[in-house]
Amino acid sequence: MTQQTQRETEDYDLIIVGSGSGNSLITDAWDERRVAIVDGGVFGGTCLNVGCIPTKMYVYPSATALHGLELDRLGVGMERTGVSWPAIRDRVFGRIDAISQGGLEYREGLENVDVYTEYARLVEPHVLETASGARLRGEQIVFASGSRSVVPEIPGADLPGVHTSDTVMRLEELPRDVVILGGGFIAAEFAGIFTGLGSRVIQANRSERVLREHDAEIAERYVREAGRQWDLRLNTEIARIERDGERLAVTLSGEDGEETVGADVVLVATGRRSNVDLLGAEEAGLDVVDGVLAVDEHQRVLSGGEPVPGLWGLGDVSSTTQLKHLANAQARTVSHNLLHPDELAATDERYVPHAVFTTPQIAAVGQTQEQAEEAAAREGYEVAVKVQDYGDVAYGWAMEDKQGLVKLIARRDTGELLGAHIIGTEASNLIQPLIQAMSFGLPAHRMARGQYWIHPALAEVVENALLGLEVPGN
Repeated sequence: MTQQTQRETEDYDLIIVGSGSGNSLITDAWDERRVAIVDGGVFGGTCLNVGCIPTKMYVYPSATALHGLELDRLGVGMERTGVSWPAIRDRVFGRIDAISQGGLEYREGLENVDVYTEYARLVEPHVLETASGARLRGEQIVFASGSRSVVPEIPGADLPGVHTSDTVMRLEELPRDVVILGGGFIAAEFAGIFTGLGSRVIQANRSERVLREHDAEIAERYVREAGRQWDLRLNTEIARIERDGERLAVTLSGEDGEETVGADVVLVATGRRSNVDLLGAEEAGLDVVDGVLAVDEHQRVLSGGEPVPGLWGLGDVSSTTQLKHLANAQARTVSHNLLHPDELAATDERYVPHAVFTTPQIAAVGQTQEQAEEAAAREGYEVAVKVQDYGDVAYGWAMEDKQGLVKLIARRDTGELLGAHIIGTEASNLIQPLIQAMSFGLPAHRMARGQYWIHPALAEVVENALLGLEVPGN
């Protein structure tokens, strides 16, 4: 049932702040206990409503269109004869909004669960006060309240037509001209989306380096391929945004001075920040480090460096690595630890992969070459590096591919894989066996020669990269 505003303190066995990955904590084990969910945002969290899922539902038709438009090199001419943005948008949110609403109604219908559809702040470590004044005390509290878009201070950033990733997917029509500010994965994905659907895109990045979390060689290849598809400007920022009739006049400031361009939409994609500040965590005596709620490997919230009994954190609110699959893993850890306090599990974050669903796709796991070489110098071993182009294997020939590559980094003495980085078609799928090998300790040569690789599948590019490493057995 939905809990109404109450001035007296309500006691709960479990309070979950946030309705994304934290929502999965309510299992049958809690049927006989009092549970509260507190979330003033859209039920279901970032991934469902404004993140991973809707963006990929835009990525797929866009990437398919781009692929078709580039088939001339294979002797096939194709055209993009029309794009119905409203049809794409309604397909996306016709599904997602129903899932969000259905999830809320399901939780509201549980007799032992109260849902507070409002924000709340801590008044002491185990007591929350909601925006309407209700006080909630939890024997166990899980903070899973996610993150929000960051909008830098730019004159005109509050004008109609200026969006973040939270709002841009619900536009009424496909914009003719889009200016995107940012060089991270959100900016990269939306630059690909709008380009594939037919918009003219300018992507402005304030520094020389884009995709800072990725290996430098991958970032350089992205710059080359992005610049071929849309107008990518490095060392460029938005100085101001003004109205120009029904459009926006966007003044870009770069190395060559200022230039004003027209746009229907400006997308500010400069990152997301943890919602920890909205919780009043520091005021309640909890540790906040690097802008997120501090937790240990068991997901216990820390105060003065020590775990606070009964307080847990997961997802973007407590992690600088903002990934849904990591939040889900942390939720599994918390779910176990809530019910087994004497047998605490830990979240293994050694090999957390990530992918950017731009065009071409990018995927990575483990160390970059720079990170690996720094660690090797400290610890006294050498690293081996192999870069393998897609175009060097049979399926790459069939594709006439000139953009994709696999880059592997390993310990030269043992063959242990330290990092894997891929840019190209289906990078997010091709990297999965490498993630598996790293997670289970399979060295490069055994991975390459201990199994069959289907010929002439594209996965042979991974096999050849493994065999090209200068490690024992090769």
